[in-house]
Amino acid sequence: MEDKVLRKLFLGFIHIHILHHAKEYPIFGAWMLEELREHGYEISPGTLYPILHTMEKDGLLTREDRNVAGKIRKYYTTTDKGKKILQEARKKASELFKEIKE
Repeated sequence: MEDKVLRKLFLGFIHIHILHHAKEYPIFGAWMLEELREHGYEISPGTLYPILHTMEKDGLLTREDRNVAGKIRKYYTTTDKGKKILQEARKKASELFKEIKE
């Protein structure tokens, strides 16, 4: 039960991480998995890739396919809509962290 609750909470944080990094420069899945692991999120490609696809479908990310060493790699960048969502998420997170900080 506790794992399910934490997973739901952390999925929101993961979305914010993705928007943040894709705003800075184009990201790709394998890199994002490593970045998230550095922050303590242990998610599988089977979790991350559907998140990226949904965020693209929702207009938060755009995708560019690039040929890298003979393989197609999908790079994602935050859209204007994604940047607005990120800005709002930062405000809400800041308010929340001020409130719950011990």
